[in-house]
Amino acid sequence: MIDYKLLEALATVVECGGFERAGAALGLSQSAVSQRIRTLEIRLGQPVLVRSPALKATPAGQRLLNHVQQVQLLERDLAKSLPTLNEPSARLRIALNADSLATWWADAIAEFCRDEELLLDLVIEDQDIGLRRMREGDVAACLCSSPQPVAGARCVPLGSMIYLPLATPDYIGRHFPGGLTEPALRKAPAIVFGPNDQLQHRFLAQCGFHGSFPHHLCPSSEGFVKLATAGMGYGMIPEIQVREELAAGRLTSIAIGQQLEVKLYWHFWRHSGGAMDRLTKALQNACVRTAERNKPRSRFK
Repeated sequence: MIDYKLLEALATVVECGGFERAGAALGLSQSAVSQRIRTLEIRLGQPVLVRSPALKATPAGQRLLNHVQQVQLLERDLAKSLPTLNEPSARLRIALNADSLATWWADAIAEFCRDEELLLDLVIEDQDIGLRRMREGDVAACLCSSPQPVAGARCVPLGSMIYLPLATPDYIGRHFPGGLTEPALRKAPAIVFGPNDQLQHRFLAQCGFHGSFPHHLCPSSEGFVKLATAGMGYGMIPEIQVREELAAGRLTSIAIGQQLEVKLYWHFWRHSGGAMDRLTKALQNACVRTAERNKPRSRFK
């Protein structure tokens, strides 16, 4: 059987980013934490941590971290049915895209986290690659654009987000006076969330353009909008995030009538207990409410 004190040490080292801080969190010395990790590695017969150049879990360590999260959720369910047990505090590690976090996510899960007294550890990843975290065992759940579940996990469709190609009217007048021509697209600076963000490329391919283009990199949803409203570039922005800017005319589409629909799927391990089932239900209910509020231009379908 696995000694869960050893797993607790592993999870705390990864969460705190070091042995000294993990020791302070656990009320142990740094050497005691190191000894627990060494003991775990001896029992497994393989390393669970890569210590340099940056501290991170090995594939075996990532699987153990995922196991710890599932056990914590199951223990919470057990404590609810057996009140004499001390209910353990749990932290649920979830990967999701920054645009969801900046728009609808908080309202969807706030009541659930308050009622469940559950803490979240949010890992921000582009929706196209967040599922990689699930495959690596780094997170207990993932919100992403892939409908293909990993082995041992469930996949639930939540809805979709509508992205529009937006810029300021002044920017459009300066860079696209003759429309979205190939020469203009090759010169006009765009705004891209990060190296893994493919929304801009998908939009341009939809317009028949497949070449390179100059772009700013801005890994912040709020900063992305600020760059666009400052006239620094055009980019794919969730319509739900900039309704005021659109209504006031501060942002407008560079291609009227064109949009991208990104479907979102909720992935979670099958045996994660009732708390995960209740979280899934809360997300589904939130998407239904959002769809009702946003008719006829529903973000979640």
